[in-house]
Amino acid sequence: MASPDDILNGKITDIYFLRTKKIVEAKGLKHVRVRMEVHLGGLPRGYEWAVYAGLEEALAILSRRELTVYSLPEGTLVKAYQPVMIIEGSYYDICELETPVLGVLRHATSVATKAARIKKLARDRKVLYFGLRGAHPAIAPMLDRAAYIGGVDAVSGAFNLETIGVKPVGTMPHALIIIFGSQVDAWRAFDEVVEPDVPRIALIDTFDDERNEALLAVKTLGRKLYGIRFDTPKSRRGDMRLLIEEVKWTLSLEGYDNVKIVVSGGVDEESIVRLRDVADAFGVGTSITYPKPIDMSMDIVEIFRNGSWVPITKRGKLPAAKKVYKCDVLDYEIVPWCREPSRCREPLMIKWLDNGKLVRKLPSASEIREYVLKQLEKVPEPQPIKD
Repeated sequence: MASPDDILNGKITDIYFLRTKKIVEAKGLKHVRVRMEVHLGGLPRGYEWAVYAGLEEALAILSRRELTVYSLPEGTLVKAYQPVMIIEGSYYDICELETPVLGVLRHATSVATKAARIKKLARDRKVLYFGLRGAHPAIAPMLDRAAYIGGVDAVSGAFNLETIGVKPVGTMPHALIIIFGSQVDAWRAFDEVVEPDVPRIALIDTFDDERNEALLAVKTLGRKLYGIRFDTPKSRRGDMRLLIEEVKWTLSLEGYDNVKIVVSGGVDEESIVRLRDVADAFGVGTSITYPKPIDMSMDIVEIFRNGSWVPITKRGKLPAAKKVYKCDVLDYEIVPWCREPSRCREPLMIKWLDNGKLVRKLPSASEIREYVLKQLEKVPEPQPIKD
């Protein structure tokens, strides 16, 4: 696994950047200053926006060099081909950091975007992210943070109170019930041992029919029972909506209309839309852990020559560093660095690093999440896409 020091020091990069750096130094070009722009490419089919994420980690990487960095606030909803960051300094200092910075931004943005789409489609239903077992454990904190700032209501990583100040959530695995050999004994043990502020949510599909296990759960825990979780394998579930309706009907007959319905196991955008009026919460894993990728590029857009900044870039890209101004959510005006906007007034391309020094307070994960949710209120519900 790559260590934090190896990432921060630029060791985790592509070899051609190290060869480029060697050439730049050998030919006396270490002093050449540039402005590099990070911008989105095209969005996945059916996507109208993305949630820009990963800024905090990108700044940590870039702060090891004497670089000045401007960026949109983390959590900003952005459109295809939109610039999100400007990095200013000697190319020699930036060179090998392109790989880790783009890796951080692209991965976090992809996860946060998928989380935001799912939260928007779930409407007022809770979304819980349970996807850590689908990825390398080294990136678990990044996954939970990106999913959380994207809008999910809760994350499951046991470390989250320490990393992002958010208390993790989770119920019980099938393994707990299996080692007891009895649903009732496992539910009772959970109730006896686990802290009382943790909701009692019974997993109801281990040994028996879901309706029978749901009734057994209410008889076992009574009014302590907060909810029941369906994690039924696809090969056994039939029509999940009909299954939930059957269980809800039966619980209602017993006077337990208050019991919450949690659905997990293969939940995606389409299943959320189909079940959101009969379920109270969704446990989502793979759909967020392996999202459609959000493309990003980093390109030189200006070079400092003879005392001034000169626009330049490779063909197919727009030369000159750019500022972004906001009129409203997803309504932006993009202008060259040296010009003023004609329509929008709120500047979004703001300075975060000045010669490697952080110049403003980084927002908390909860603050970024609230920023994302407020923007989501202003965008249409996306068309659900099957994973």
